[in-house]
Amino acid sequence: MSTQLEQLVELLDLERIEVDIFRGRPADDDRQRVFGGQVAGQALVAAVRTVPADRPVHSLHAYFLRPGDPAIPIVYEVDRIRDGRSFTTRRVVAVQHGKAIFNLSASFQTQEGGFEHGEPMPVVPDPETLPTFQERMQPYAQEIGGWLVRPRPMDMRYVGDPPRAAQDREERRDRSQVWMRADGRLPDDPTLHVCLVAYASDMSLLDTTMLVHGASWQNGVVGASLDHAMWFHRPFRADEWWLYDQHAPWTGGARGLAEGSIYTRDGRLAVSVVQEGLLRPAH
Repeated sequence: MSTQLEQLVELLDLERIEVDIFRGRPADDDRQRVFGGQVAGQALVAAVRTVPADRPVHSLHAYFLRPGDPAIPIVYEVDRIRDGRSFTTRRVVAVQHGKAIFNLSASFQTQEGGFEHGEPMPVVPDPETLPTFQERMQPYAQEIGGWLVRPRPMDMRYVGDPPRAAQDREERRDRSQVWMRADGRLPDDPTLHVCLVAYASDMSLLDTTMLVHGASWQNGVVGASLDHAMWFHRPFRADEWWLYDQHAPWTGGARGLAEGSIYTRDGRLAVSVVQEGLLRPAH
């Protein structure tokens, strides 16, 4: 396991300070605000720790309410909304400086059989044939600075150009595909894999809303995640390659909507994601 992945695993290991109250330590980085995936992943960990192990999470719905302060810990307060015969529901509020910065509702279900189908995975090149994120973005090293060379816990391989490169090529499209996996072998705990993918699901999804407008975070856009929803369909490993197929069906009103489908390496649909984000042209 790489040092960066080990640090991410530690970041998701919350401290229990009361029965249903947890504390997450801040990440050791220089962001102006807390990364949305960190808050989502930590909040999901807090919810999971109040639910029996035989009820895996099947969905979450969350709102980003205020920018998180990266310099201090985040406190997660869990409300045990319902414990039914098949389903369990939890509400989690993330608090800093006495104010809610994030709200999450998560639903858990006992494992059951039934009808099954899933949309097939798009045909894309294998991840081993694609350049790394650092190789893809090397032409913009001066523009991006130290952020480019900083080690990352996730290995990301874009199938097409990322937004900044697509902007240079004047290429406009409403779909983006990225292979991802944790940069190292993880323990077999399925909860860790789910929470790590929740963390990573915020890493490139909103980018897709910029592609159709020929914009990028590095040049022309100010944005932030507003809400986030995920549905977990089947078990998966975050440390094995998974394809994040992302589509932006709409932008407007200074917002953009993006949909994502996460497929396992063998082509099975594992997770569905929808996110809306703030999307303002920089002036």
